[in-house]
Amino acid sequence: MVEALSKTLTLAEFLQLPETKPASEYIDGQIIQKPMPQGKHSAIQGEFVPAINSVVKPKRIARAFPELRCTFGDRSIVPDIVVFIWSRIPRDENGEVANTFPVAPDWTIEILSPDQSQTKVTKNILHCLKHGTQMGWLIDPDEQTVFVFRPKQEIEVFDKLDAVLPMPFFASELHLTIKDLFAWLLE
Repeated sequence: MVEALSKTLTLAEFLQLPETKPASEYIDGQIIQKPMPQGKHSAIQGEFVPAINSVVKPKRIARAFPELRCTFGDRSIVPDIVVFIWSRIPRDENGEVANTFPVAPDWTIEILSPDQSQTKVTKNILHCLKHGTQMGWLIDPDEQTVFVFRPKQEIEVFDKLDAVLPMPFFASELHLTIKDLFAWLLE
């Protein structure tokens, strides 16, 4: 179950705390621990990150990251999967991927866990969109449904097996249907 920790801290103070397992997020001045991922969540996440990277990473178009802390707009969140366009990946002085990501991702993907609040997850996706994210997905494994969010557009619902899921422009070579996505639960 998602747990809100009672101690109120600033974002800067929160970022000084040790990481928790599962991760804690800083939202509206509160520290909220994410629920422990379960089987369906882990199966989809484990297959989706390499599926995205196999299309966008070799050409240095973008890169997908699982469970990466992103801190922006007075929040620090840990979406299940984030994708950054290659030129926007924060780098350290050696040119390597930085440890901190102080920017919104280009694509944020959340996979709903049984005890997770759909409202909280939706608010995080909307926060990302407000700060420059091009697309957000909320995957509901139990309902075999994907909600697709885009800035200033209606939410789209995909639940038909042959429905082709929309991708951000930079991942247009990735072709995935609802059937493909949820087939990962059968493997």
